[in-house]
Amino acid sequence: MDIASILGIIGGILLITIAIWENIQLFISPQSAMITFGGAFAATFINFPMAQVGKVLTVAAKAFFARPEDPYKKVELIVHLAEKARREGFLALEAELAQVEDPFLKRGVQSVIDGISHDALKDTMEKQMDFIDERHSMGQEIFVSIGTYCPSFGMAGTLIGLIIMLYNLDDPKKVGPGMALAIMTTLYGVLAAYLVFIPIAGKLKVRSDEERLLKEVVMEGILGLQAGDAPRFIRERLHAYLNPRLAGKAAKEAAAAAATEQNQPESEGEEEG
Repeated sequence: MDIASILGIIGGILLITIAIWENIQLFISPQSAMITFGGAFAATFINFPMAQVGKVLTVAAKAFFARPEDPYKKVELIVHLAEKARREGFLALEAELAQVEDPFLKRGVQSVIDGISHDALKDTMEKQMDFIDERHSMGQEIFVSIGTYCPSFGMAGTLIGLIIMLYNLDDPKKVGPGMALAIMTTLYGVLAAYLVFIPIAGKLKVRSDEERLLKEVVMEGILGLQAGDAPRFIRERLHAYLNPRLAGKAAKEAAAAAATEQNQPESEGEEEG
């Protein structure tokens, strides 16, 4: 769960609510909500295919509940595969594929086992990443569009309210409600756009960029595995893509784990003796 996104939206709404609490009833306008949100969502349905708009909640859930994968565990898995391939050959990796959950990594390793050429493998994996980017960008565009339409239909509501007010200038009792409707729709549109929809689109882009980086790390690792590079070199090269501080910590943890595995058989042998 992405606590930052949830805290941001809840905190923003809460602060605004506290600021207007004494007069909160003045800011509740079903007509303004219908004009702003009804118009924005109607325009979104016109602009995008129904199937894509229908997935908007699923896309939004990725911004709040998607758990980013640990890139260092992915690097260590690739290094493990490289070590096994170096000792036993590519065919020995067949037994490891059942434990690989990442489809992108699994397909790449299977291509190495099948003897696909370096250029063909790289081209295929890059195209797969491009298709993933296109799929992600659609979700981002939907939220950007809704965020763009909300203020626009807020302005439309403002014009509607002004028209009502101007038609009723001779009746002072109707001037106030007309002006309130005019201003409220703009307020709803601005808050919805800049507090909810556009920030969600931004968070989806961050998630997409994180996934793209992880895919690039996996691709580089698989190409290094295919080329027969030393596992230590593969680890160092892949860590260069990641946070240097965390990469150093991960390398130390990997070295400590390797040392533990090497010492364990020796200690067991001493106990038996």
